[in-house]
Amino acid sequence: MAQNDAKFDQLKGKYQSVVNAMGQYGVRLQNLNMQGDKLFMRAEAPSEEAKNHVWDQIKMVDGSYSDLTADITVNQTAQASGAQTAGASNGGAQDARKYTVEPGDTLSKISQQFYGSSNQYMKIFEANKDVLENPDRIQPGQQLAIPG
Repeated sequence: MAQNDAKFDQLKGKYQSVVNAMGQYGVRLQNLNMQGDKLFMRAEAPSEEAKNHVWDQIKMVDGSYSDLTADITVNQTAQASGAQTAGASNGGAQDARKYTVEPGDTLSKISQQFYGSSNQYMKIFEANKDVLENPDRIQPGQQLAIPG
């Protein structure tokens, strides 16, 4: 058992930059554990582009990734809307994520999508006071900045 824990810690350290990249691109890590002698990661990406960035990072750590099993899916709701982007622009903006409000959206729902908790909706509201007057009133088509 202790040997398995040591292997888990070793692989977790090896692939820490992948976990960091997931955070950078808004990819939600769902599982990180050992399956046999391999590290197993399950995650959900907000877009195909974010998923590809994570895979690029995996290949930079270990091109063969023989000690890793990664299951990264794309959130179909976010992908279908085509409205979400993640990452930093060349202009140096660190929180360059933008979201276009869809019919039926609320700030709580958007907060859940980006942060995994609906309670962070005021963070989005505060970052968009130039666009929003009331956190309970958002309109489809509005462009919102999603702070990191």
